Amino acid sequence: MTPADLPRHSVSVAGVIADEQNRALLIRRRDTGRWEPPGGVLELSESIHDGLRREVREETGLEVDPVALTGVYKNMKRGVVALVFRCEAIGGELTTNPEVTEFRWATPDEVRALVVEAFAVRVLDALKTGQVAIREHDGTNLV
Repeated sequence: MTPADLPRHSVSVAGVIADEQNRALLIRRRDTGRWEPPGGVLELSESIHDGLRREVREETGLEVDPVALTGVYKNMKRGVVALVFRCEAIGGELTTNPEVTEFRWATPDEVRALVVEAFAVRVLDALKTGQVAIREHDGTNLV
């Protein structure tokens, strides 16, 4: 087996932006209609924080400052490791785009109702303070 034949992981980043009432900013993805925190796959040549800032800016129009790593999550079916950060919005303006149809500020209870478990837990973990969460999921549910 050559190195090219070995299974590969990809790394994604997501930013949870919270307001003064501890509500999280969610995006509705145009391709799936799902509510999620903004984020996406890191490019090979970029740093983790640069990729996080780029993805959040592309999906929301906001400039953010990463405050803290709040969780590490692995999609066991797809081999995607996601790094989730609590972020502070420092500029920009919410703007829909080809990837996002709308935005919503959601309370923890609304996150539980609107977002599939594998993505809701990322937001809920980020809204808490404390240890970094490390969890596995199948793309929808925790495993």
